[in-house]
Amino acid sequence: MPDGSTNPIDARTRVLDAAEALVRAKGVAGLTLEAAARLAGVSKGGLLYHFASKEALLTGLIARMAAFIEEDFAAGVAAQPEGPGRVARAMLAWGFGQGMGAMPEEMTERCDRAAAVFLATFHHDPALLDPVRAVVAGMRRQVAADGLPPGIGGLVMAAGDGLFMARIFGTYTATPEEMDAMHATLSRLIEEALP
Repeated sequence: MPDGSTNPIDARTRVLDAAEALVRAKGVAGLTLEAAARLAGVSKGGLLYHFASKEALLTGLIARMAAFIEEDFAAGVAAQPEGPGRVARAMLAWGFGQGMGAMPEEMTERCDRAAAVFLATFHHDPALLDPVRAVVAGMRRQVAADGLPPGIGGLVMAAGDGLFMARIFGTYTATPEEMDAMHATLSRLIEEALP
């Protein structure tokens, strides 16, 4: 291995973690191959072994984020009881942090990480977001096939997306009481729509 590592996955992960930290702290302008290598503790040659360019590094970041979103959402669906509304309930829990008022710290951290990666990637080249778009399209198909009347699951998804966008752009922060009220309203809407 160019960076002296015996495990290329570890070096690749360290580089991605470093790149993510850089875009969170400094935006896409602060992401350079040299800075990512230095922060990851690998040589520039070691970084180039895994990512030949800044675009390749951003592609790796967004692919990792897309895989995480897909796996995390699938786990959320699997945790819900089977039957109509399963995907909508998972979407509600996933987008609202289980309706526990303010988002749990872990979820807030994940939102901030995703926001940094999304914004950096979009700023560099919006087409690089295609892996996330594909995952979201799959989620939308699941919502549409969830056995609820049209619009219910989409509304739950749009509400979660709206909260995420508000967080990304800092337009507002819902209070714990607002989060609880929105969660309860959407939950009631799902339950009332069940066949």
